[in-house]
Amino acid sequence: MLGIKLIVCPIDFSEFSIRAYHYAVSLAEHYRAKLVAQHIVEPWRYPYADYAASQGDYQEFWRALREGGEERLREFVKKHTHDEIQPELAVHEGLAADSVLSFAQARKADVIVMGTHGRRGFDRLVLGSVTDRVMRTAPCPVLAISKLPHDFMAAGEERRQVHHLSRILFCTDFSENSERALNYAISATAEYDAELALLHVLEDVPSPLKTEETIAIATEQLNKLVPQEERKTLKTKTAVRIGKSYEQIIQFALEAQIDMVTMGVSGRGALDRAVFGSTTYRVIQLGPCPVLAVPV
Repeated sequence: MLGIKLIVCPIDFSEFSIRAYHYAVSLAEHYRAKLVAQHIVEPWRYPYADYAASQGDYQEFWRALREGGEERLREFVKKHTHDEIQPELAVHEGLAADSVLSFAQARKADVIVMGTHGRRGFDRLVLGSVTDRVMRTAPCPVLAISKLPHDFMAAGEERRQVHHLSRILFCTDFSENSERALNYAISATAEYDAELALLHVLEDVPSPLKTEETIAIATEQLNKLVPQEERKTLKTKTAVRIGKSYEQIIQFALEAQIDMVTMGVSGRGALDRAVFGSTTYRVIQLGPCPVLAVPV
């Protein structure tokens, strides 16, 4: 079982970070983990600060911004946290992605929970510039929240937003990069007594005559992924789909009412970034539920 002891949740006070924070609070309660709410004051948003009359004015300007950020963060946490969780507050200055990454590294965070805009156009640039970079280079898994799962809140728990995972989806291309993500999927499945679905998507089938054989081989590979000991206690099922990876993952998640998708992310090279952009990114952007991106 993989434990979660420290959760970092970046906050920019948007509706997307509200969703992410509620999710982070629920995770912290379930795992009895420490939750850190982080806000970053970004200099590029205040270019006129460079025109301060003196060094003293400049320092006063940034002191006021930092104190304002601290006050907003206190109010945000007070409004969105129930009494049983006492989060730590952290306010930093710098670029958002850099600050999140360095803080998570320094504190040895077990997971980063981030809100994403989950739309196209300008919001795609926002996701690409912050969440995208954090996911590709984070020292720990990143849980991206753009949409909440269909049964995010247990009945009668509207304020506390008790989070429950009933169905977890693990997506694999059978590469070694998928192994760490599988471990997280298995751990979460056991932790929540959920059902684990293992999905492989065939994008290139040699010919219609070989389709059945190819699916059979992939199904056999999926069945071998979960160790024998875990198979005795876990509820699992497998699926093989044909088509574009991100489209089939999203369709399967919708049909099976998946609560969380788990995917491996290797994002340190140009090719990996292209793969991230074409599959994981689109699942985060267009999918029906949170995505746990596990760095490999």
